[in-house]
Amino acid sequence: MKEECCIRILSVDDHPALREGIVTIVNHEADMELVAQASNGRDAISKFREHQPDVTLMDVRLPDLSGIDAVIAIRSEFPHAKIIMLSTYQGDFEISRALIAGARGYLLKSMAPDELLTTIRAVHAGKKSIPPQVASQLAEHHMMQPLTLREIEILQLVAEGTANREIGNLLFITEQTVKAHLRHIMQKLDAHDRTQAVAIAVRRGMMQL
Repeated sequence: MKEECCIRILSVDDHPALREGIVTIVNHEADMELVAQASNGRDAISKFREHQPDVTLMDVRLPDLSGIDAVIAIRSEFPHAKIIMLSTYQGDFEISRALIAGARGYLLKSMAPDELLTTIRAVHAGKKSIPPQVASQLAEHHMMQPLTLREIEILQLVAEGTANREIGNLLFITEQTVKAHLRHIMQKLDAHDRTQAVAIAVRRGMMQL
């Protein structure tokens, strides 16, 4: 039987198998209870309003809103919401965005069950929790200049195989301006060419293919 003061949890992920795994892990604990599940960002916001859980486990990448956008929406209405991000990726850009949005923890989906439970309890107690391998990603790129939204937009088009002239036409800028942006992008990412720049940006969570 659950304790009356147990930690009430909302799980948000678009993969049913992962949600079921979390159900098994959480409901096995005497001090925790899974009160609701959601499979996308909009449903997560609705379920949060309905249940107002103590801790929310939020997938970073969801089929409608991103998990980070869902965090921003939830915390704009419930500033004290305690949210832990779950991801298969450990790119520093994505981690930074999640923490700036107000996430209290960031876990990789490859975590051991004990790590999940420890993080839930820590965040519920008001602490922040970031595993060492995630923290090291943040530290490695801490002093690097981030890409602007326009630079990410251009790099996304490069990844799609769009030529410089066509990128210029799509964004209403000159081909020379596109080339200048690409030079800045490669400098910021310490990339030797466009292909490497795309690979680095994807690895760091700046964009998706």
